[in-house]
Amino acid sequence: MNETSRIMLWSTPKKALDPAKDFQPYMNAYLLNDGAEHGAVIVFPGGGYSVKMMTYEGEDVALKFNELGFHAFVVDYRCGMDAYPFPAPQEDAFRAVKLVRGHAKEWNVIPDRIATCGFSAGGHLCCSTAVWFREIKADNGDEYDAVSARPDAVIPCYAVVSAFASDHPHTGSFNNLLNTAKPKEADLHRLACNEHVKPDSPPAFIWHTASDQVVPYENATLFAAAYRKQGVPFELHLYPYGPHGLGIGTQDQFAEVRSWPALCAEFLNNLSR
Repeated sequence: MNETSRIMLWSTPKKALDPAKDFQPYMNAYLLNDGAEHGAVIVFPGGGYSVKMMTYEGEDVALKFNELGFHAFVVDYRCGMDAYPFPAPQEDAFRAVKLVRGHAKEWNVIPDRIATCGFSAGGHLCCSTAVWFREIKADNGDEYDAVSARPDAVIPCYAVVSAFASDHPHTGSFNNLLNTAKPKEADLHRLACNEHVKPDSPPAFIWHTASDQVVPYENATLFAAAYRKQGVPFELHLYPYGPHGLGIGTQDQFAEVRSWPALCAEFLNNLSR
């Protein structure tokens, strides 16, 4: 059984480029109420850095991780053309990590077992937390500023990683993130997460489908290759079939994808041994 509540990420709303799009980011907490300490998974739904799929890439994922013995949080982060370009979504992601870790005792979260999980563009946000936990500040002028923003693991799910991932790369998410239809190549490299993996990046559980026609599977293999080069532990699952946006795998036609949450839970639990 779990308890759900809404937690604002910042003490005040954040101003958008277009004042009509001002938004106050928050996260929904799905806390197990059994009185025991558990690891936590912070979920970033996808949506091209334009919208967020808060149900099948958000709440459904949180409830599945609850079933597997984890507290879960779903972040409604800032994004959108003419609204919140880079690094606004990343600031929200790191702030979420700080808050979960900062409230670990109160929420019965094990403070060194906090993972981030993201889908599609939310997967890029997840990968961002693996590589820019020092560079991007998420300060609010409170006691949580001093808390580490580095997650203990990352879970990129059919993630956008690089605009150079294949001969037919996915670029729309980067256009929205950079607030331009014609981003500079240097800026795209700056946001290619595989190019910024470091030896102290957190371990990664990575999965994708080979038949994804929206975000090519090479995004996953590039990220895994970067992890291998840096000597950071990772697990990679490449399912042969399935379209983009499968979430936890509710479509009977692609039922094999349903194995990823349990495999991920095993990966996370093994990290703590």
